[in-house]
Amino acid sequence: MLKFPASLFRKTIFVRLVVTYLVVILPVILLGFYLYNWSYKNASQDLSRATLSQLSDYLGDLNREIDWMEIQQFDLLEDGDLNRLAVTWDMMDNVERRMSMNDLVHRLMTLKTSSAYIKDVEVHIRSIGKTVSASNAAHEFNADSYDFFRSITYKKESRLINRDNSINLSVARQSGAKGEEPLFIVQIELDSQKLKESLRQVSLYPESRSFLLSSASGFTLGSDAESDKMLPSYLDAMRDANGNLPVLTVDGTKYHVDQVHSDEMGLTVATCLPEEAVKRPLSRFEQWGWLFAFTSGCAILIYAFSTYRFVHKPLLLLVQSFRRMEGGALDIQIKHEQKDEFGYLYNRFNMMLRKLQALIDQDFKQKLMMQKAELKQLQSQINPHFLYNSFFILNSLAKTGDLERIEQFTIMLGEYFRFITRNGEDNVKLAEEIKHSRMYTEIQKLRFSRRISVQFDELPIEMEHVRVPRLIIQPLIENAYEHSLEQMVDEGKLRVSFETEPGESRIIVDNSGTIGDAEIKALNERLVRANEVHEMTGIFNIHRRIVLIYGEGSGLYLSRSELGGLKVTVRIRSEREEGHV
Repeated sequence: MLKFPASLFRKTIFVRLVVTYLVVILPVILLGFYLYNWSYKNASQDLSRATLSQLSDYLGDLNREIDWMEIQQFDLLEDGDLNRLAVTWDMMDNVERRMSMNDLVHRLMTLKTSSAYIKDVEVHIRSIGKTVSASNAAHEFNADSYDFFRSITYKKESRLINRDNSINLSVARQSGAKGEEPLFIVQIELDSQKLKESLRQVSLYPESRSFLLSSASGFTLGSDAESDKMLPSYLDAMRDANGNLPVLTVDGTKYHVDQVHSDEMGLTVATCLPEEAVKRPLSRFEQWGWLFAFTSGCAILIYAFSTYRFVHKPLLLLVQSFRRMEGGALDIQIKHEQKDEFGYLYNRFNMMLRKLQALIDQDFKQKLMMQKAELKQLQSQINPHFLYNSFFILNSLAKTGDLERIEQFTIMLGEYFRFITRNGEDNVKLAEEIKHSRMYTEIQKLRFSRRISVQFDELPIEMEHVRVPRLIIQPLIENAYEHSLEQMVDEGKLRVSFETEPGESRIIVDNSGTIGDAEIKALNERLVRANEVHEMTGIFNIHRRIVLIYGEGSGLYLSRSELGGLKVTVRIRSEREEGHV
């Protein structure tokens, strides 16, 4: 039975292969769930857009109808025959009265039939003690209606008047004398049943429930009986949510809510659709998603078992043999009956053992030492120009006896070299890269504080966790010092700023040095061809690394700075960054 230390099991190829498979398959599964949620969100948004458009059209049509009713109402209020009837009733004979009444009833019937939303039109004439309507012709004076609409007319707060949960329009003809009651009141009652029918037509789905509400008058109307039952819950939720109610829960059922308000009429029309109805087109996708997840789980188990049996166990045998060989046992022979890749490896392992004793003192140790020396050499490569200047600064501070600045400078210098020489990960957070670059500018300020001013903006919070390759900003600042600012006679300026927008982050390094347009153009052309040539120094190295990691659209872009010198913009496309880092 092969055994392996539990502490090292996590580092085995078997675990890494299984983890790699999980890393490959789990994003696909998560992508499926994301696509489902994304589809549901888009479906909800599309539904909301269609519904809001429908509701807006509905309110617009209703507003035009009410405008038409009010025009006809005021036209009737100014009708000469009606005013003459109200003022000269006592001077008319019976024939004139009958003819005037018939004309008025005909006029009211014409107004009623002009709109499907009008249930009845009534004129309450106080001076003759009559109420004339399109439905009942002339009858006894309705004092209750007259008093109600007279009081509402004086303190009218909205165009629509609610009486017994029905919408009315009213207008009064004043007598002209101060303090006297109106001669007559024209009242138009809207048909609630017709409004219900129009609300049902607004609903895009059979399961939809629609409401019509007037907050000023307190009028509420549902499209059907179920809507009427939901109205109290809807009104309570609206009050709790201060009018912003995307989701409504009634009896454990969640409803998707869309609503439109008209300030002109003081009306709100809303529709509620069960979320199940929104998800229904995606039900088959959900079923296939769960099936895919289950199949992927089975595939993970089969892959793990197969990998363990055909890869991990043979490889573990080879690893154990190597461990025994490291302990000094060079007479190990591995037997493997299957003629596969591991059989080949085992045969070569056996041959290697026979030759290892002769080569171990000559070739192996010599090459190992050379490799270690090359690694040390690579790690010790530091810009000598900056190193020399750092020692000159330190020497100058020592001569002046400025111990505080010496301590500050040595700390900064130590942090600087610690960052560029560490052997950790290749990619770091942008906050760490900017901290290192800011440290470099602070060191340079000790040399050029009188000749070069530095503006180093604060890094936006949303850019702090963007991961970037190490040493992509400090070399640009160093390049600005060496090739532009150090050579200037007048005061130089260096600026480091940041810009961010959805999908892209930008770091801008510009200076006030002197550079020609032709030189900027030539540098841009070389950046475009950075992948075609073997230019691997300076800004070309930085550009190439960024493009390789984040893809086209990212990299360095050179232009003329507002300060007069070169402006280098480092563009990082965040969607590519998430995929690589």
